[in-house]
Amino acid sequence: MILSFTEQYPQSPPEVSFLSKMFHPNVYENGDLCLDILKNKWSPSYDVLGILLSIQSLLNDPNTDSPANPEAATLFNKNKVEYEKRVKITVEMSWDDIENELAKIGSLPSNC
Repeated sequence: MILSFTEQYPQSPPEVSFLSKMFHPNVYENGDLCLDILKNKWSPSYDVLGILLSIQSLLNDPNTDSPANPEAATLFNKNKVEYEKRVKITVEMSWDDIENELAKIGSLPSNC
């Protein structure tokens, strides 16, 4: 996950996106997160901890009324078993992608 802060922060919210593929009702295909406090309900009083806690809460309890991924929202509401299966598959594919990238570069530098 990447939080990108502009010089306008805290007057403007950071942008939040996921590097790895996510199957979640509130994550767009490109990895961008759909969270109201990062858009129309932003307040300069939100600090980084508050943002991270809001993201954690949304990941655990999706807002399926306004989904970024309608397919994930439908499965979450109507077939939790299939939803959880798709999440697991997506996570495992992400791990494979990371392993493949590490194999290409040999390994991480020793200072990581």
